[in-house]
Amino acid sequence: MFLCVNKVRLCLVIGNVHVNVNQLLIKMHRKSFQRSLSCSWHQLNAKQIPSNLKGKSKSSQEWLLRQLADPYVEKARMMNYRCRSAFKLLEIDDKYKIISPGNIIIDCGAAPGSWTQVAAERCNANGKVDNKPLGAVFSIDLLHIHPVTGATILGGMDFTKTESQLRLKKALDGKRVNCVLSDMAPNATGVKMIDQENIINLCYAVLKFALAMSSTQANLLMKVWDNADVPKLEKDLERFYANVKRVKPRASRGDSSEHFLLARNYKGIDHVANHFESNRGKS
Repeated sequence: MFLCVNKVRLCLVIGNVHVNVNQLLIKMHRKSFQRSLSCSWHQLNAKQIPSNLKGKSKSSQEWLLRQLADPYVEKARMMNYRCRSAFKLLEIDDKYKIISPGNIIIDCGAAPGSWTQVAAERCNANGKVDNKPLGAVFSIDLLHIHPVTGATILGGMDFTKTESQLRLKKALDGKRVNCVLSDMAPNATGVKMIDQENIINLCYAVLKFALAMSSTQANLLMKVWDNADVPKLEKDLERFYANVKRVKPRASRGDSSEHFLLARNYKGIDHVANHFESNRGKS
């Protein structure tokens, strides 16, 4: 047995058998790399089901397991959306076309920012489509919101406060709004009647702002929870918008009372003024 070495190849000679050592090493390395890659891939894609949830409340355990089993959570991660709620707005806009390139959008209760991401894409606020008009998104929430390209962020602000709405109006700088979005929900008290009343109050705060700031033919989308006050809210919307309907996208969980009120084609500020003028003095 001896080694034969030159600049081209390294051979191992055993008796009359010549072994190309270079090729042998390459094959060995390739197989090792493939095994490593395969193992890493499965580790990355396997859903890690926690084996020890000791110390967590039952509701926390149920929430965590539901998140792990939710395809929209995984899809949001893959598409770089901040949370699964992005797919609710995507589905609604795909069907009803409430956002167009060049639109001015307000996103109320925007944290963590997934609806803002979708709105910025759909109105081209991020400028990614060269041949489409540039829109703008104005996002407000009581919580902090990380920046989103094309969006003006007003974090740490309570939308229901007058000073917050004045800040939002100042940011708009005279622009009329084409679509108002609200995924806002109150902090749950655990008392169903109080929680339902609180979300209706949020909806009326959004509606009041939308009536003052929207352009004619604008759209409004608000989250509600099923309760006895929703039909009255629908009737109030019908006074100012040509088309109002309840929608529940597939991305909303089936066991949730959540749905959305979609109001399209705002009749305009003149119609609002005439409505209140004609109803002045009526009980």
